[in-house]
Amino acid sequence: MTMKRRTFLKLAGSAAAATGLACPAIAQGTTTVRWWYHYDNPQSTPQALIEKFEAANKGIKIQAEAIPWGGGTDYVNRVFSSVVAGNQPDCAMVRLSYLSRFQQMKALEPLDSYLSGWANKADISDDVWKINRAPDGKAYYMPLHYVVIYLYYRQDLFQQAGLQAPKTHADFLKAAQALTKDGVFGYGMRGGAGGFDNWGAFVLGAGATFEKGGMLTNQALEANRWYIELATKHKVVPPSAPTDAFRQIVDGFKAGRSAMIIHHIGSSAEVVAALGDKVSAVPVPRAANGGGWTYFGDESNAVFAGSKNKEAAFQWISFLSSGENNAEQAKLSGQLPVTISGSKNWTQHPQRFVDASSASLPIARSLPDHVKTPDFTARILPTNIQRALAGEIAPDDVMKAIDQLYHG
Repeated sequence: MTMKRRTFLKLAGSAAAATGLACPAIAQGTTTVRWWYHYDNPQSTPQALIEKFEAANKGIKIQAEAIPWGGGTDYVNRVFSSVVAGNQPDCAMVRLSYLSRFQQMKALEPLDSYLSGWANKADISDDVWKINRAPDGKAYYMPLHYVVIYLYYRQDLFQQAGLQAPKTHADFLKAAQALTKDGVFGYGMRGGAGGFDNWGAFVLGAGATFEKGGMLTNQALEANRWYIELATKHKVVPPSAPTDAFRQIVDGFKAGRSAMIIHHIGSSAEVVAALGDKVSAVPVPRAANGGGWTYFGDESNAVFAGSKNKEAAFQWISFLSSGENNAEQAKLSGQLPVTISGSKNWTQHPQRFVDASSASLPIARSLPDHVKTPDFTARILPTNIQRALAGEIAPDDVMKAIDQLYHG
């Protein structure tokens, strides 16, 4: 560290209110913290937050650098290239899918000692901390904002049919069967690009895992057969399901062609504009044994081990994850704040969708941080699911292909 921990704690008083630290920021000289970030909307700027932080931390200047996302490839390549070249920023936005490579490179600074003195730690749920904790048990990531996959449903159609929002896979099938009529399908299945989060809710949620053989257990194979049979046996999904991606399932739901779809809060404004109070959301259904899985779309900040300004960098990233600052930052991202207080007072999305997101956190997980995962999501799963839905291969062949990808 550039400064011993006891010296940092001794000097830290001026920003406790702003950042939630037990003691304030660096008070002598001027420290410049380089921070890399990206937002989907290029017009979003953190300048107001930077000015607020710098006003409370006179000795720290934030040099914020917007890095193009480029579908994720541009951003992540820039980050890892900077680490290799030794000119990485002090801190940056990161995702869980980067963590194993960062650990192999010993690129990140553990945050545990800083977090032990951070007063706002309890304002982020244990579920979020658990998701972000590294395999070695340490905390390298400061959670920033998130989305989580949940179930959208037409509550007006459910009420007319005398149905409750489904809590289990069995409830889901019952509702889908009851609502498939008069040109409406019970479930707008995403069998095409990006459909891993639909499949995962029912197959990973019922016990399949990415460990060796974890896709080939009787429980896992049965879960996948059940999912495929929503189309092939029960016919509760549109005929276009094998190739339907995000745009198709959302458009079908908005047009009244399906009664349930699986997505996250990012599509809430669009579906509410079309359906108003007819649409609501709940966590994805769980398996009969209570197990469940849903996809956690994460964004965090991390401090790089090569930084000469680690304490100041932590000051900045903890400021962004504290109270109203976190809520303001989440507005820039279009996602949800990670703070409990921020979620309770959030007004950017209808409360029912915020509640569905928060209630989904106990079963929220990321996909494996593995070099094969991009191939799983982009090619292996959608290609094989499409073939199984079309009857070209057996459902079990889908699971065999996934196991083969990861374990040979």
